[in-house]
Amino acid sequence: MRPQPLICVRDVEASSRWYQRLLGCQSMHGGPNYERLVFSGQLVLQLHRWEEEHHHGPIGDPHDLPPGNGLLLWFEVDEIDGAIARAEAMGAEVILPRHRNPPDGNGGPNHWEIWLRDLDGYKVVLASPDGTADGAWRRE
Repeated sequence: MRPQPLICVRDVEASSRWYQRLLGCQSMHGGPNYERLVFSGQLVLQLHRWEEEHHHGPIGDPHDLPPGNGLLLWFEVDEIDGAIARAEAMGAEVILPRHRNPPDGNGGPNHWEIWLRDLDGYKVVLASPDGTADGAWRRE
């Protein structure tokens, strides 16, 4: 199985540029209504304009905001320091700055995270691979 999340956005092209800069991914479709973003040839995120119905009808209601209440767009990145540097260079809104999960002790994923907000208000988490932060790590 390969997750292929799709989110509705106000400006597909601006959101595409934002995610491409943040994640180091590339456009595989492009355009004002729909985008497919890929990393190493794998689809990682789809962007869809709120108002565009295509052949399937509306996906979401642009008047029922904020989008993504209870949703985190979570991306594991191999180079967390580089991803955080890109987020800072972009001036991305930081919800939770770089931190270890869990904050102390053993167990948990023992990785680094940063929580951001994208152009449409979705929460985006960048996380290093499990076991890559300081501290002893073990599966419980």
